[in-house]
Amino acid sequence: MTAPLATRLLKADAGAAVEAARVLAAGGLVAFPTETVYGLGADATDGRAVARLYEAKGRPAFNPLIAHVADRAAAQALARFDADAARLADAFWPGPLTLVLPKSPGCAVAALATAGLDTIAVRVPGHAVARDILAAFGKPVVAPSANRSGHVSPTSAAHVAADLGGRIELIIDGGSTPLGIESTIIACLNGAPAAPALLRPGGLPRAAIERALGRKLAEAPAARTGTAPRAPGMLAAHYAPRTPLKLQAVRVAPGEALLAFGEALPAGAKRAALVLNLSPRGDLIEAAANLFSHLRALDAVGASAIAVMPIPTEGLGEAINDRLARAAARR
Repeated sequence: MTAPLATRLLKADAGAAVEAARVLAAGGLVAFPTETVYGLGADATDGRAVARLYEAKGRPAFNPLIAHVADRAAAQALARFDADAARLADAFWPGPLTLVLPKSPGCAVAALATAGLDTIAVRVPGHAVARDILAAFGKPVVAPSANRSGHVSPTSAAHVAADLGGRIELIIDGGSTPLGIESTIIACLNGAPAAPALLRPGGLPRAAIERALGRKLAEAPAARTGTAPRAPGMLAAHYAPRTPLKLQAVRVAPGEALLAFGEALPAGAKRAALVLNLSPRGDLIEAAANLFSHLRALDAVGASAIAVMPIPTEGLGEAINDRLARAAARR
């Protein structure tokens, strides 16, 4: 952007959705809460608005965006649903599930938003503020996490302002996001008998999805170097704080900060630069909600590294470990 914008902050009251819709219709950028994290919204049908969103985030142009819509009917105007996709939509929408599906012939979403792919990622969010904005706007809204690309995802309006203040028009403050981790992304592209594939673990656990499908999910094939990812969050180095992460840590060295989990802390914790515990009682739901805000706080203390205690892989632990592995990846 050539000049800073005057970013406004509005509380999520009765008039906020109308104002957000007005800004979106004018090609502006609006950050708003969803049940997962804060999203940065732009009119999905406006290529210029989408380009502004990429610019504001510093987001790689080959990383596709999720189109958020008000309901199943709006999603079906953008994408083709097979039986598995319909079953998952019935079970989990509105909610933290994104489906990657073949584009419908009349898909109105700008090609830039889908990174030129023949597929589209769609979601019906469950957060009341997000749903009010989508209803007021009446068109699909692309809404990746409202942070600079590769930074820790935002779970409060303050996080958004720290990353994007002066780069977007409006932030709708709806308080802290209840889930605190992005949506699970499932690809339904081949139809039966091929199983849907898990592209990104997230706020909806694998086990719940597999129960709804009545079969196991397939694993997404590894992306080839230089090829476009099928969905957001699939770049190897992503969700990265500036401070290096030391995963599966059983000892904290002097000068390191500690991202803890559970009651028992590792050796050296008392001399850590800062200790933040995702969940002292070992609750993975609490840990998911705290993940990004704790990473941000630890990143701010200037430690030599962030030591991360082992975290179980069941349930939401799969998504938490996925985010941490991406945050630790070398750029």
